[in-house]
Amino acid sequence: MNTRDLVLVALFAAIVVVLGFIPPITLGFIPVPITAQSMGVMLAGCIIGAKRGALSFLLVILLVAIGLPVLSGGRGGLAVLAGPSGGFILGWAIAAFATGLIAECFVRAQNSEGRQFAGFFLASVIGGIVVLYAIGVPWLSAVTGTPLAAAATGSLAFIPGDLMKAAIATLAARAVYAGYPLLPARA
Repeated sequence: MNTRDLVLVALFAAIVVVLGFIPPITLGFIPVPITAQSMGVMLAGCIIGAKRGALSFLLVILLVAIGLPVLSGGRGGLAVLAGPSGGFILGWAIAAFATGLIAECFVRAQNSEGRQFAGFFLASVIGGIVVLYAIGVPWLSAVTGTPLAAAATGSLAFIPGDLMKAAIATLAARAVYAGYPLLPARA
C-alpha cells in the first residue's frame, strides 16, 4: 500500500459516511432501513477496486464499532453491529471486495463503452446486492428469529431500490474510469 492507496481508502470511507447523512427509509415489515450507504459498496468496488474498496469499508466498520455515529440516522456502536442490520454492515467489506474483483475482471480500457457499463453494472449487482444479501439476510433471520425464507421474502422489497443504486454506481464508475481510471486490472 502506498500513500495514494491510503488516501483512496480514507476518501471512500468518508464518502460512505457522507452517504449516511441521507435519512434512512424504514419499511414497517422489516427492521433493516433503506440507506444510501449500501450504494457506497458498489461505488468503492467499481471505482477503487477490490482491495482498497474492502479496506475502506473495514475502516467504516471500525468507526461504527468504536461508537462513532457514522451510519445512516446517526447510529453507531456495537449494538448496531449485533442488531438486525449488523450482517449487512459487516457484509459491506466482503461485498465491496466482490464488487471490485468482478469489476477488475470485466472492465478494461480497450472495451467499448457499452461493455464497460455492462461490467460495472454486473459487478454492482452481483457484489453489491447478491453477495451483500447472502450475508445480511441470514444474519437478519438469526437475530430476529424470523425464518430464513420469510426474511429473504421481506428483503425482496429492497431489490428495486438496490437496482437503482447499481445503475447510479455504474454511471459514476464509468465517468470516473473514463476520466481518471483508478480500477486495477486483473487477469
